[in-house]
Amino acid sequence: MRFGGIAAGLLFALAAGAGAEPLEILGQRIGPNETHRLALPVSESVGGESSTPVLVVSGAHPGPVVCLTGGIHGDELNGVEVVRRSVERAKPAELRGTLIGVPIVNLAAFRRGSRYLPDRRDLNRFFPGSPRGSSAARLARRLFDDVVRHCAAVVDVHSGSFHRTNLPQVRGDLRKPEVLKLAKAFGSPLAIHNEGRIGTLRRAATDAGIPTIAYEAGEPMRFQEDAIDRGVRGVRQLLASMDMLPRNGAVTPAPAIYFRSRWVRADEGGILAARAKLGDLVEPNQVLGTVFDPISNQKSKIRAPVRGRLIGIALDQLVMPGYAAFHIATDGAPERNTAPASAALPSVDLQNGEDDAAATHSDLEERPD
Repeated sequence: MRFGGIAAGLLFALAAGAGAEPLEILGQRIGPNETHRLALPVSESVGGESSTPVLVVSGAHPGPVVCLTGGIHGDELNGVEVVRRSVERAKPAELRGTLIGVPIVNLAAFRRGSRYLPDRRDLNRFFPGSPRGSSAARLARRLFDDVVRHCAAVVDVHSGSFHRTNLPQVRGDLRKPEVLKLAKAFGSPLAIHNEGRIGTLRRAATDAGIPTIAYEAGEPMRFQEDAIDRGVRGVRQLLASMDMLPRNGAVTPAPAIYFRSRWVRADEGGILAARAKLGDLVEPNQVLGTVFDPISNQKSKIRAPVRGRLIGIALDQLVMPGYAAFHIATDGAPERNTAPASAALPSVDLQNGEDDAAATHSDLEERPD
């Protein structure tokens, strides 16, 4: 098995039919060379049960089972379209194994145009979930048990949050060789070492032995063709690297790998006018943007505290003191497409990174995953 570690290799072997039972998911037995539109129950309330589509494409030949998820946050439309197009373009005749896509995991939030469930809970803080917990915990458990546990690998698609935009990138626990291989195979220009907070889908799935990456690109509440197209191409490259789809002969460039990231926050309130652009390499003390008070006309500058690459920025808007405005990836050599040995990978910067367990509620809302 060329792909993944021992655990992933075993999962792939089972998924390929090496002594395993045929795949059965959501009560449906999946045969070779079939397509199915199944229903995942996502809520029970007045009027009965609500469900979201689970799209399944089974190849003509045995192989791994890979899952794509989008819309865990209901306002992240790019992910919905990456998953939908990837599954639509997968043809059983050329596919080895099975591709499962859940374009809109959080259907209630999607219908409201909201990041959150109706009770204001962030679904991506509740995996692997609980059958007797909150509505978020129950939905997380259904997705995890009924879909994710059937898979050998998962790609979870997200975008920026709260009027922020992300440079196309993949994130995952790059200390794990099988996750690092997924990240490299996807073909995104950047890979960020970030195992995810406890409760995120990628953290829960990886902890369960299912290598998982998150693809982040663009901003919420928009369909952005470049971000979507990159995601669809990334999924196809990943499937080809697993011998699930024919290879096109092109070599997938290795991503620039970063091992830490931190948010730079506004110290004053006012209107943000960004000077730096998404993807820029910035130097310490470089001015990233200016916040000006339209009443007093006082101005304050936001400067880069470290050298790094801007992987996320807030769109120009009214900001409050402490607002996370610029996301800088550090501790990597972007000109070198190599990573140190997995044992030497430093941990995420918990002081300012995405995974600060001591963060306030407002901090949690600013995180994209």
